[in-house]
Amino acid sequence: MQMETTKENKEDTANTRPLGGWGVSKSNCLGQYSWGDGCYGWNFIETDALSVKQELMPPDTAEVLHYHEYANQFFYILAGKANFLVDGLEYILNANEGLEIKAGQKHLISNQNNADLEFILYSQPSTKNDRILAP
Repeated sequence: MQMETTKENKEDTANTRPLGGWGVSKSNCLGQYSWGDGCYGWNFIETDALSVKQELMPPDTAEVLHYHEYANQFFYILAGKANFLVDGLEYILNANEGLEIKAGQKHLISNQNNADLEFILYSQPSTKNDRILAP
């Protein structure tokens, strides 16, 4: 069942919808942020128990090697090609593919291609205050 968002029902639910709400998008999210070297993200759900984000990495960008003490993560590629390093092993994912990263696994994602990389990132629990740079 698909619900059409109109101006009227959007205004009615703006203050009552659950955190993250229904009908979220880049233009209707909890907040936008930038990270790294020209990368962007959009928060769809952000609670202590769960975080759901969409992120965009331009060509030739990468995050730093890190791990999470508590959070398990799942990356789902929407567009582009993602290069991952997880505990010293390399993985390449294409659009419509995903990868789980368990708590404690050292990892990074990079875009080593000529097109933008976009993905959904689920973290459970949230990675808020749970990001440790790897030695």
